[in-house]
Amino acid sequence: MKNSEEKDRHSQVGFWGCVTLVFSSMVGTGVFTSLGFQIGALPSPFVILLLWGLGGGIALCGALSYAELAAALPRSGGEYHFLSRIFHPALGLMAGIVSIFVGFAAPIALGAMAFGKYAASVIPGVPSMVTSGGVVLILALIHGVTVKVSGGFQVVATLFKAGLILFFVFAGVILAPGADFSPKPGDPGLIWSSSFAIALLYVMYSYSGWNSAVYIAGEVRSPAKTIPRALLCATLAVTLLYVALNGVFLASAPQSELVGKVEIGEVAARHLFGERGARLMAGLISGGLLAALSALTWAGPRVAQTAGEDFAALTWFARKSSGGVPRRALGFQTLVVMILLLSSSFEAVLIYAQFALVFCSSLTVLGLLVLRKREPSLLRPFSCPWVPFVPLIFLGSASFSLVYTFLERPVQALAGVATLACAAGLYFLIRKPHGK
Repeated sequence: MKNSEEKDRHSQVGFWGCVTLVFSSMVGTGVFTSLGFQIGALPSPFVILLLWGLGGGIALCGALSYAELAAALPRSGGEYHFLSRIFHPALGLMAGIVSIFVGFAAPIALGAMAFGKYAASVIPGVPSMVTSGGVVLILALIHGVTVKVSGGFQVVATLFKAGLILFFVFAGVILAPGADFSPKPGDPGLIWSSSFAIALLYVMYSYSGWNSAVYIAGEVRSPAKTIPRALLCATLAVTLLYVALNGVFLASAPQSELVGKVEIGEVAARHLFGERGARLMAGLISGGLLAALSALTWAGPRVAQTAGEDFAALTWFARKSSGGVPRRALGFQTLVVMILLLSSSFEAVLIYAQFALVFCSSLTVLGLLVLRKREPSLLRPFSCPWVPFVPLIFLGSASFSLVYTFLERPVQALAGVATLACAAGLYFLIRKPHGK
């Protein structure tokens, strides 16, 4: 009874808290930087919008698959928990280690660097590294208070970010000179080109985060109902915003000025609002990045915490504060982020890390099909529709991504395989569970 009361006391994240976590995890730097690298090889507004819509469809297939697993197996930890339960604890630990060091810490470091660079245009004279490190520490302190504070802060930060994007979209509709989004005779050739395939990989990375609510399942009220609804609503909302935002980018500035540019948001804002408006937009984008950094800071430590509950060697990470926060796991993640910020090597890690992350998510979606066959009577408060087609669409897209990475970047792919193998092998060194 006491344990039940303890869980209820800390399960303070509701539907909107989950929605904002997923939304902010998805909407990071990718959508503000990817277009410049796509438009050069795919000079068709119709193809670009189709690309972003397709990426949203793939993410939705993944979200539907994860929603069933989260409802049937509600526990924090994400892929670590699912793969441990469905396949083997070694695969779960593999996914957990990848999440801890690659899935969360590295993106936080990269996002903090982007925050520092955007903020430098608003606060000149302050080194971007100081700003980057400062925002990491401040967010760690905020999320170290209580679960309720984490959820409340995430809602506020996400509302700011959503407001920024909606403002930009509406301003673009009113002020932008416009673009021709109708299909052209040469578009089918672009869709079947290698350039489209490469661009899709980056778009899929921009959509990553659609599964983030499953990492905090143990802190969610009625997770079997709340998490599936949150995953679906947030993924649909982000897909619509991504398509609309890229449409505004294309309509605001000539394609020649977008090609090869990283700061797409600033380029479009300069055409819409002038030089002062561009500087203001840079500041607003840096503020919007807070929501993404906050979401990753909140969700990431729950993987180490859940692993610590299962393995005696990792018990140190399992301890939670009176407010339900795994502060030790949070502190460890923050330390890793700060080390990556001071290192120039973490960007190389990100190149091959996507391979490991896609592999783990693919294995998890495959687990949905395995679990249905192995345990057909398992209670499933939410069922993924159109099985096996929905999970197979995701698996097909992910397999394409993995194979293409092997063909185009064999060194990074092999490094990803080595990372997965070492992470899985660690299980056999620390496999002694609690109480044994």
